Amino acid sequence: MLKSRQQSRSSRPVRDLASLPVGSTAVIEELHTSTEFRRRLLDLGFVPGTVVETVRKSPAGDPIAIRLRGTTIALRLADARQVAVRILPIR
Repeated sequence: MLKSRQQSRSSRPVRDLASLPVGSTAVIEELHTSTEFRRRLLDLGFVPGTVVETVRKSPAGDPIAIRLRGTTIALRLADARQVAVRILPIR
């Protein structure tokens, strides 16, 4: 059963957090950023394996509001593009 879950997981494409539509949920796969900003994201809870949801996008599209671990955080689009996520299926 574990193998089929891994196959199902790998069949879903990885994209950046900035491209998620509002209301979508995803799991963080990887952080593609500098050491200093990577530490900041990790401190905020952007840890690989964490489920995130796009809550809101500002009228101009930047920043976006992301919910993770019960907290809503505003991220600039440029920063959200550095977070690789895999979209979760709709339940």
